[in-house]
Amino acid sequence: MKHLTIIIPHGENNLSSITGTYEIFTRANKYWKENTGEQLFTIQLAGTSEEVAFDAGLFTVKPHTTISAIAKTDLIVIPSLNHNYELALKGNQPLVDWVGEQYKYGAEVASICTGAFMLASSGLLDGRVCSTHWSVAENFRKMFPGINLQTDKLITDEKGLYTNGGAYSFLNLVIYLIEKYYDRPTAIYCSKVFQIEIDRNTQSEFTIFRGQKKHDDEMVQEAQAYIEKYLAEKISMEELSSKFNVGRRNFDRRFIKATGNTPLEYSQRVKIESAKKALENTRKTITEVMYEVGYSDVKAFREIFKRYTGMSPLDYKGKYNKDSVMQ
Repeated sequence: MKHLTIIIPHGENNLSSITGTYEIFTRANKYWKENTGEQLFTIQLAGTSEEVAFDAGLFTVKPHTTISAIAKTDLIVIPSLNHNYELALKGNQPLVDWVGEQYKYGAEVASICTGAFMLASSGLLDGRVCSTHWSVAENFRKMFPGINLQTDKLITDEKGLYTNGGAYSFLNLVIYLIEKYYDRPTAIYCSKVFQIEIDRNTQSEFTIFRGQKKHDDEMVQEAQAYIEKYLAEKISMEELSSKFNVGRRNFDRRFIKATGNTPLEYSQRVKIESAKKALENTRKTITEVMYEVGYSDVKAFREIFKRYTGMSPLDYKGKYNKDSVMQ
């Protein structure tokens, strides 16, 4: 029988990502036993103390055991740390070390939302792909520059390490892991019981692009401000680099280092974010919005919009426009 450990870090963590993971895996176990006569996993919550408080003491979790009592596990799930990840990293080093040791001995590890900060601090994600909540992407890149963060991805799967996007998208990760460890029918059964969309693979449509401003390169900050001010114009990146008296290659290099995007990608993301807001809050047509954000080619606009949202402008408007919801 395999062993699943859901770790319980100290700090203000996300209780739902713990209980949700436990409940879905428990149901998968029950379904598997009904069909095969065997239970696939022993599931345990484990931490470094007998009790951990959540939500300012409103709830408490009493782990089944401590990590010191688990010699070997097959799968570790790190829950969301909410937005208190920096505090959690300082107070949970024994858990981080234990995760690293277990991975060395063959365990696989999955992090939920901001739990990626704990997984990243173990060093296991260095040079690998990772996802987390889009709202903490800037801080994550700053803290862990050696990790290939891709927040458009809902789930990453590389060398026994799994990460996922934000908030309740952890439910999709759990279904993914159930299919991986049990089988497709069990995953489908759990998706139906818990009403979780199966095979979802992106969180792009939920991302709010706020611009990557947490850096110290004044030239790049000025270039960002210029792009945002003149978003309705078609800006030549050659001309923009010349405006700041920087060669194009060096301009691109500094921009990527500071923001994680090329200047062109940044411009596109600023335009698409503006287009999204217009489609959400106004009755303007797709064409009107397209012209307002500096595009004149419908096909190009549609392709770039879909690249950053995973949806066509028309589908996005139909799903998120404030008036559409009222109908």
